[in-house]
Amino acid sequence: MSKLVIFSLLGGDLNQGFPVVTVQLWHNNQFFKITGSLPAVPELSELYRRWQLLYCAVHQRLGSNQRIKVHSQDITNISVNDFDEVCHQLQAHINAWLKSESFQNIERQLRTLLSRDDEIRVIFETNIALLHRLPWHLWNFFEDYPKAELALSNHEYASVQVVRNSSTGKVKILAILGNSFGIDIEKDRCLLQGLTDAQTTFLVEPTRRELDEQLWNQDWDILFFAGHSASIADGEFGEIYINQSESLTISQFKNALKTAIARGLKLAIFNSCDGIGLARNLADLNIPQMIMMREPVPDLVAQEFLKNFLVAFAGGKPFYLAVREARERLQGLENNFPCASWLPLICQNPTFEPLTWQEMKNFPSRLPTRRWRLLRTVPLGVLTTALVIILQLLIPSILPFQKKLPTKQGIPPTTHTVQAGEILFDIAKVYYGDGNKWQKITAANGNIKPESLQVGQKLTIPADTNSL
Repeated sequence: MSKLVIFSLLGGDLNQGFPVVTVQLWHNNQFFKITGSLPAVPELSELYRRWQLLYCAVHQRLGSNQRIKVHSQDITNISVNDFDEVCHQLQAHINAWLKSESFQNIERQLRTLLSRDDEIRVIFETNIALLHRLPWHLWNFFEDYPKAELALSNHEYASVQVVRNSSTGKVKILAILGNSFGIDIEKDRCLLQGLTDAQTTFLVEPTRRELDEQLWNQDWDILFFAGHSASIADGEFGEIYINQSESLTISQFKNALKTAIARGLKLAIFNSCDGIGLARNLADLNIPQMIMMREPVPDLVAQEFLKNFLVAFAGGKPFYLAVREARERLQGLENNFPCASWLPLICQNPTFEPLTWQEMKNFPSRLPTRRWRLLRTVPLGVLTTALVIILQLLIPSILPFQKKLPTKQGIPPTTHTVQAGEILFDIAKVYYGDGNKWQKITAANGNIKPESLQVGQKLTIPADTNSL
């Protein structure tokens, strides 16, 4: 069974740093929680933007067919060598950042708990679009753990109760072949048709109504899209071009998508360009998992990835290992398509266990989900503290002690004893109803560092006049 590692980056950004980084590890009903922080690294944002600009310029110069039109850039006389240098700089900056002293507690403990032969699903959860775009797979950690693969997640998610009427014994795929002007998506169709244990329905340049009806009226395991797509507003939103005249954002057919997810849709594959916005929006609907391309993708790269992924996944490999193998095999194309192996990316709802191809064929009435959402949101020590506060507020007569009740002026000052597994974000959430107010607590305790908390430590909890 695979191990699950979730990195939570909250309450900061690249310009300010992340004062609290939480890592949670699950394996065989064992749970570990590790905390650290990451310093500000504003130059990483600018370096990524330069890499992205050069990526598009180099591919234009090489003449590769993109699955999205790449507009002219204000860069001329770009060589592949220039681009290679920026790639190396980006990789070096990411690894230097993750080697920061304040982050080393996390890495050291992870390497103690993990084995090189472990199958590991590594999820970075954040709501910052730029962090979703960063090539986290360049972290040296993934070189040392060959069965680990990266996925992204929004910070908020929930499980979905899924019920399906019956199983067909085949994987049911709804394949949308959208606007293909200037690109070749016929190979995608051939690859899907070659799956012997799948039942694929093709919608070729459908209308919005045709797509909507298929999602409402049928049970699907996989939603596939090939054609033109784009992210807009710096990756906050995404859209697909379903035919020559219509494009759709996720919100424009979210009711149909939510129905399909509730009826068993497990995986969406966007074998098209710049899918970060699509993934962020679809993740809000709590789909179990997605595969998309983080940047504009050449035809041949998209086709080769799909071929190798389907061969590996339908051949019995676990989902994450199938994606990693298919992604890494793209490196052989990088003489003609630089950074091809950087493009494919998983987006995962952490409450769902990834299914194998065989399990999709024999889909049960309910999807397997993790039952730890409460645990990962509120650690045991914080739950204990919260229970004491509730008892004091509701039934003070049965307790030998009473604290002053909150008044309309806000939460009164008090003290808190740190329990095992607690972090400042969790403590602030209990007392103030908002974890982002953790800095009020650090300020009242000599500007303590979040990673320096010790079990049994006494903290002053200052009053908060805005809590009520």
